[in-house]
Amino acid sequence: MFKLLDNYIKIIDWYIIKKYLGTFVFTLSLFLVIIVVFDVSEHLDDFLKSKAPLSAIVLLYYGGYLPYYANILLPLINFLAVIFFTAKMANQTEIVPILSGKVSFNRFLRPYFIASTVIFIVFFFGNIYFIPFTNQLSVRFNNTYTNNSDPTQKDLHMQLDDHTFVYLQSYDNVVHTGYNFMMEKFDGDVLREKLTAQRISYDSLKHTWSIQEFKVRYVNGLKEKMVDGIKKDTVLDMRPSDFEANTDINTNIYRAISTADLSKYIEKEKIRGTGRLVELQLEKYRRFVYPFSAFVLTLIGVSISSRKVRGGIGLPLGVGILLCFLYIIVDRFANVFSLKAGLPPMIAVIIPNILFGITGLYLLQKAPK
Repeated sequence: MFKLLDNYIKIIDWYIIKKYLGTFVFTLSLFLVIIVVFDVSEHLDDFLKSKAPLSAIVLLYYGGYLPYYANILLPLINFLAVIFFTAKMANQTEIVPILSGKVSFNRFLRPYFIASTVIFIVFFFGNIYFIPFTNQLSVRFNNTYTNNSDPTQKDLHMQLDDHTFVYLQSYDNVVHTGYNFMMEKFDGDVLREKLTAQRISYDSLKHTWSIQEFKVRYVNGLKEKMVDGIKKDTVLDMRPSDFEANTDINTNIYRAISTADLSKYIEKEKIRGTGRLVELQLEKYRRFVYPFSAFVLTLIGVSISSRKVRGGIGLPLGVGILLCFLYIIVDRFANVFSLKAGLPPMIAVIIPNILFGITGLYLLQKAPK
């Protein structure tokens, strides 16, 4: 295996890979340190007021907060790292001898894409498995120590299956209790059963819903029957988590759902129709597609910074930062169009990589050969 690597990866490749990954790790660490310093200064009073122990702040708050923002910043950090060390190599006339030695520019790109593959793998599996777990830590911290938001949600509609629809006038996430509950069952377009209740509560031990002070109206053509009751337990295909609001200020609640559970929520949402389907799909697709930005931004970064220019690394670094922010803006606009204008979530997620991938290929043609 090592012999195969030696045949495929030469000394110059190792040199570029080490520079790439070393600059990336250093830049990411620097950004995270800066984030922690500013965040501590901003939230120190909140930590003191909430009387959160140091262990909870370190393990829950920053244990979830730092991976989340590292994940968000990773494309930007990757882009800046590529531009910084490549422009520095070009400024020190290290690239010219490489290309002059009958090395094609495509061959010159090999170590970059080997290093970006390492980042892609970390980015990809982090998005799928690690980040949802750490986001759960942030949600737990905010729910326990700093969440002051109203836990009550109002006017909730949900479809449980092809025939059953439910409505809650309000739902309290703290006590897992809904008020003014209504459930309707249809046979096609014909109403067959309508249940109304003053209150419905979830029993976490029995995993059942307790319906209190209820009335049931049975409809069979022109015949109707009314049944009253004080209390009864029933099994419904819904959980308190289906009514959870976004209780974390900084972390979207969907990002704290594991990828496997996210797929299950999407399938249920297609039936229930509570209006969260697009958001759930955007979150799922982003986890799989967003890591490919490592390749796209690497291609752009090398193409614009491999030429030696007057003024050193300042110009390519400035152009790189501008392009990176354009990437983020396009990504945000695509998400808004998906949420508000009906753009399919999959299309919205891949648009930034497609547009900037085409840009990268164009810049590659203009790069020094």
